[in-house]
Amino acid sequence: MNLIETVIKTIEPTLTDMGYELVRVSVQGKELQTLQIMAERIDRKEMGLEDCSKISQTVSALLDVADPFPGKWVLEVSSPGIDRPLVKLADYDRFKGQSAKIELMDEIDGRRRFKGTLKGVKNNTILLDFEGNELELPFDKIQHAKLTLPEEIFNKTKGKK
Repeated sequence: MNLIETVIKTIEPTLTDMGYELVRVSVQGKELQTLQIMAERIDRKEMGLEDCSKISQTVSALLDVADPFPGKWVLEVSSPGIDRPLVKLADYDRFKGQSAKIELMDEIDGRRRFKGTLKGVKNNTILLDFEGNELELPFDKIQHAKLTLPEEIFNKTKGKK
């Protein structure tokens, strides 16, 4: 089991009991490792500073006991935000109708990067409206994916018409 799997196994049951869903766990750095925990409320209410603080205190205590890190480490806790990563297959159904950027490990029709509207999931395939065509992208070939602001909203925030 690798470090991220160990962290997830250690903290996920407790966070679930507390009313939070683990969105993503990542580890950055070599000498001083930074553990990044992204979570959201199971009830889908907005995450606040108090939520992040509760998660931080709990995760710190759990990992101090489990001690999966060699040496010193730093913990960062956050909520998903506007550019929420799409990690689980269920995310693609949950956010159907929203804009997303998806990057694949390998090319399909000469491309690895796609931006379009999520249309849901069929079997283990993500359905994406890309430039007016419905694409089927294999979930197990996705390297990175996240929600994005629709172009018209993005332009308004930049002062464009």
